[in-house]
Amino acid sequence: MKRLAGLLTKSQAARVIFVLLLATFLTGTLAAIAWAEAPHPWQLGMQPPATPVKDRLNAFHNELLVITFLIAGFVMALLLYVIIRFNHRRNPVPSHTTHNPVIEIMWTVVPVLILVIIAIPSFKLMYYMDRVPNPDMTIKVTGHQWYWSYEYPDQKDLAFDSNVIQDADLKPGQKRLLDVDNPLVVPIHTSVRVLVTSTDVIHSWFIPAFGVQEYAIIGRLNESWFNVDHEGTYYGECNQICGINHAFMPIKIVALSKEDFRKWLATAQKKFAHNNTNGAGLRLAAESPASGN
Repeated sequence: MKRLAGLLTKSQAARVIFVLLLATFLTGTLAAIAWAEAPHPWQLGMQPPATPVKDRLNAFHNELLVITFLIAGFVMALLLYVIIRFNHRRNPVPSHTTHNPVIEIMWTVVPVLILVIIAIPSFKLMYYMDRVPNPDMTIKVTGHQWYWSYEYPDQKDLAFDSNVIQDADLKPGQKRLLDVDNPLVVPIHTSVRVLVTSTDVIHSWFIPAFGVQEYAIIGRLNESWFNVDHEGTYYGECNQICGINHAFMPIKIVALSKEDFRKWLATAQKKFAHNNTNGAGLRLAAESPASGN
């Protein structure tokens, strides 16, 4: 670095240091400001985890950041060394070396070892995400163009539709393109099995704070799970381009204590009783405000 500094004037070195310090400050400041439990303007990084799966995803993500930083730093150091040590002034006669067995073995073996180090925790995490523990309850999620339907098979086939709230109907405090008329409500500290399907095209049920993304495919039931650690409101969206109103398929999940969930359940079974007149949980779909039907 001293040699590199010698190639710059004092004013140039001062400008470089100022730019580096400013970039570091802005990055740290924006990250601190934008870290929020829900989507937020200028947000950096992922939403805080609300489930064990998301906790492990965050930990794995941070491990990969360290590995990536070390690799990038090593490559940058090599580039600086070559620029300084082998520039045309200091090395007017270039070397004609074409083979170095030690270096060739290292640049083959070291990347393989790095990939193995990454693969082992990656496979463990994939197995953990895929293995649904003994569920305490089951929820069926059905994607439609363009809204979601939720069913609680364990709760007398309680079922309802969830549509985006239109801009003209938003109330103070509600989030544009994220709030819905009927959110999915779940209890905390409960293993919830989620069965995801579709009635038309491919959708994707994606909740960032849960670490859950499951495709909704017509004629197929895909399975996922979550266990919410604390009460709160969580948002997601369909992130599979599913048609003209793809942007109007938000997901809102309200996590309540078990006692509050039982109270909500009693109210919901009365509120949505008209949806289950045939006793099988089947009903006519509610009109979707987003589709203009």
